[in-house]
Amino acid sequence: MLEFLHFQYFLGGLVSLITITNPPSKIPLFISLTQGMSEERRHQQALWAWIYSAAIMLVSLACGNVLLAVFGISYGAMRIAGGLVVAVIGYQMLFGGNTPNKAPVVRRDRDDYAFFPIAMPGIAGPGTIAVVIGISTEIAEIGDYIDMAIAFAWTVLAILAAAGASWCVMRYSEIITNRLGPSGTLVLGKLMGFLLVCIGVQFIGSGVRTFLAGS
Repeated sequence: MLEFLHFQYFLGGLVSLITITNPPSKIPLFISLTQGMSEERRHQQALWAWIYSAAIMLVSLACGNVLLAVFGISYGAMRIAGGLVVAVIGYQMLFGGNTPNKAPVVRRDRDDYAFFPIAMPGIAGPGTIAVVIGISTEIAEIGDYIDMAIAFAWTVLAILAAAGASWCVMRYSEIITNRLGPSGTLVLGKLMGFLLVCIGVQFIGSGVRTFLAGS
């Protein structure tokens, strides 16, 4: 039973991060920025985008609680604020057609886009960082240090897997585009938006409970 609770951090973290990063939404950005590059160079861009985005999320996971302590922000406040951000992003995806962590338009006058705008803010944007810090606050409230370390390790694996999903989508972006088509990509984006609203509400509810428990 305890092992299953630990695994929930991996499963919950993976679902949340896959939803907020929405790997298929990175296909148009990646293809437009890497047009004219050799196949080997495109694969390198996808790989480095995975490395950079995973690093950003891991730093957010490790240092999120420190930043909250420095600014005097409670875990409850962070979860409520993060939940609102995630829910708004999900609402925009569901009804407005926007994608999470929307990257700005970038002129194609260089040959390295792995860090900006693909990794940040394309994959690891404000919404993603809010989700990761929200998860870190849940881990910090675990009473036993061993359980905390196990939950942290599962979350690290979830981050690597979520970033890896974006790498896989970018790596095979042309094949996926041909298979899904515009309609399939749109439907998938709407589904991701609905799931984000659910995750945001869950974060808000968790934050409210933390506030009430501390009052």
